[in-house]
Amino acid sequence: MKRKQFLAAVATLVLAGSLAACSSDDDGTSSSSSDGGGGGGGSDANCTNTIPKTDLPVVTLWAWYPNTELVVDNFNEGNDEVQVCWTNVGEGGDEYEKFQTAIAAGTGAPDVIMIEADRIPTFQVQEALVDISDFGFEDVRDDYSEGAWQDVSVGDAVYGVPVDGGPMGMIYRKDIFDQYGITPPTTWAEYEQAAQTVRDAGGPLFGDLGANVPAVMMALQIQNGADPFAYDTDNPENIGIALNDDASKEVLDYWGGLVEKGLVGTQDQFTPEYIAGVINGDYATYISAAWAPGYLTGAGVGAGADSGQFAVAPLPQWDPANPVQVNWGGSAFSVTSQASDPELAAQVAFGIYADEASLTDGWTNQVIFPLNLNALEDPAFADLAVEFFGGQQANKEVYVPAANAYEGFTYSPLQQYYYDAMTEQLGALNQGSTTGSEAADQLQDDVVGYAEEQGFTVQ
Repeated sequence: MKRKQFLAAVATLVLAGSLAACSSDDDGTSSSSSDGGGGGGGSDANCTNTIPKTDLPVVTLWAWYPNTELVVDNFNEGNDEVQVCWTNVGEGGDEYEKFQTAIAAGTGAPDVIMIEADRIPTFQVQEALVDISDFGFEDVRDDYSEGAWQDVSVGDAVYGVPVDGGPMGMIYRKDIFDQYGITPPTTWAEYEQAAQTVRDAGGPLFGDLGANVPAVMMALQIQNGADPFAYDTDNPENIGIALNDDASKEVLDYWGGLVEKGLVGTQDQFTPEYIAGVINGDYATYISAAWAPGYLTGAGVGAGADSGQFAVAPLPQWDPANPVQVNWGGSAFSVTSQASDPELAAQVAFGIYADEASLTDGWTNQVIFPLNLNALEDPAFADLAVEFFGGQQANKEVYVPAANAYEGFTYSPLQQYYYDAMTEQLGALNQGSTTGSEAADQLQDDVVGYAEEQGFTVQ
């Protein structure tokens, strides 16, 4: 592979922003002005947190979870072998930009970094992350599902420790469903029928096809049997790309049809306009992930509408005889190649945000949907009456079964380029300038051409 050419291209893609599955502090930054050190160094002067056991070795960490300070304090207080020096250098794309700068410079990266699972291959191909499968992986393997491990792996190598995920479901407005005599659809065919019923009765849009959430479209295509990428570090010069197979086209044609019939909107999501629409009942459903209630609560849903009007049902299926659960979002802790002691850094990655107190705080305050089975299988979590859903036991009924059934996904080093290209095609689909099948063909040509430009042999 033309590795230098490819790495340069990857570096430019990393700088594109991303929406994390969990929200950050109000301004997205921490009170520290440090870039987080790196190479195992750290001191109180370089840390957002205070290190209580100053005679122990220190591992530096970048992370943006809203409760990271509590999580780090819990780890440091309970560990007599290593301490964590934490800095929040920004959320999502802001952090990735700083990490990319450190990769290029060969210095300045932390020992451990929080990364969204779909970004791991992008950094792995730059040799910026460490395979931690020999540093205690077997000791904690059974604490997570195989699907959770699959998302943070490239081939047989493990490049992250999963923390939170986004099993998907269908959030819906109970008041709208009741008004129009709709029951939660269990298939996408039923979803369209329900949408048509509501439209014919003069009701609101049934959902939304946001061009700025390409990961949702990817997930729905995977649910239908698509397998977009095949990539393995054993053959790093080769990549499989299948973006215009029948399964992918069927899903794009389906959503394009919903748009053409006026059954769903075309508003970009995570915008003030979209949130206002959710609050005001402009949409009967919101196809999203388990972190959505926390996001919507933080964004103000409940201020203009009683949050008890919302409920959640399992994601509709393409083939009810062969149900497939999918995921949107989720982050992990990865060890960087700049860590001076990778094994010690891996100890931190495996141990931080894995204790009961931190996990409980995370899910109680809707910071994370936990992937650690010690939390996922805790009756207190499963039986939780979720206030946003009017007391519905959403975890037990929808999200935990979806997480348990999720089998994982193979992301690619081209993930951000693919997302950008998908966004462009979804925009064209929403404008009516292309069909779903045409969009899939164009997407295939675009991403294959880009991959070949970077030196990949496309299978």
